[in-house]
Amino acid sequence: MANFGPTLKEWRTTRRMSQMDLAFSAGVSARHLSFLETGRARPSRGMVLRLCDELSVPNAGRNHLLTAAGMAPAYASRSPDAEELKPLKEAVTWMLDNHAPYPAMALNRHWQLDAMNGPAAMMLGATGLQLGDNLIEALANNEALRRSLDNLEEVERHTLARLRTELSHFGRDAVIEKAVEGLQARVRKDADDGVLPAVIPARYRLGDQVLSFFSTIAQFGTTGDLAMSELKVELMFPADDQTRATLLALAGAA
Repeated sequence: MANFGPTLKEWRTTRRMSQMDLAFSAGVSARHLSFLETGRARPSRGMVLRLCDELSVPNAGRNHLLTAAGMAPAYASRSPDAEELKPLKEAVTWMLDNHAPYPAMALNRHWQLDAMNGPAAMMLGATGLQLGDNLIEALANNEALRRSLDNLEEVERHTLARLRTELSHFGRDAVIEKAVEGLQARVRKDADDGVLPAVIPARYRLGDQVLSFFSTIAQFGTTGDLAMSELKVELMFPADDQTRATLLALAGAA
C-alpha cells in the first residue's frame, strides 16, 4: 500500500497529466486523488483500474499498481504451452508465414526473438542471430549484424526513438532504460536536421546485395495474458523494387 501513491504519481507524470486533469477524467475530486497519491486515502480495486484506464497503463503496470495497493494482480503470465493461448500463438504463426517472402518476426517486450519466418531466419541467420537472441544487444555487440547494416547510424537513431516511445508507454523498465542509455552514447545529437523522408528504411547487406526494408508493428489489442499483450509482431516490407524482386527470386529458388 505504501508504494501505490508514488507509483500512481509517476504514471500521471509520465502521461503529463495534472491532478486536476486526471481527477476530472476519472470522475473523482482532485482532493481525493491527492489523498490517494499521498497515502491518506485507500483506493478500491475499481478505482485503481479506472485510473489505469484514464492513464492508458499497460497490463504489467496495472498489475504493479494493484499489488502496490495490496490487491491481487489482474493479468497472469501463462505457460507458453497453455491451451487457452493456442489461438493467439496460431495467429502469430499465420501472420509470420503469410508475410513470406518478406521477413517477419515476433519480439517480446525486451526485443528478444520469439519467432521468425523463413526469410527473416535467412537474413538474420547470416549474422548468427537465432531464436532467443536479443536484437537490442545484437545491435550493440554483434559485429556481423553491425557490418551488415548499410545505414547503421540511421538504424540506431530510429531504434533509440522506438525505445523511448516504448518507455513512455510501458513506464520504468531497467532493461529498456539501459538500452536507451547505450544508444544515446552512440547516436549523434545533430543527425536529425532537415525534413525526414516518407520512408525510413533499414538497409541490410546480404552477400553482394543490399536489401532495403521498412516495418510495421502489430500487437494484440485484447488479451488477458501478460506476455502476449507485450508481444510485437514486426512485418518488414521492401522499400524499393530491387529488394522486392530479390526476395521474390529467393522464394522461387527455395
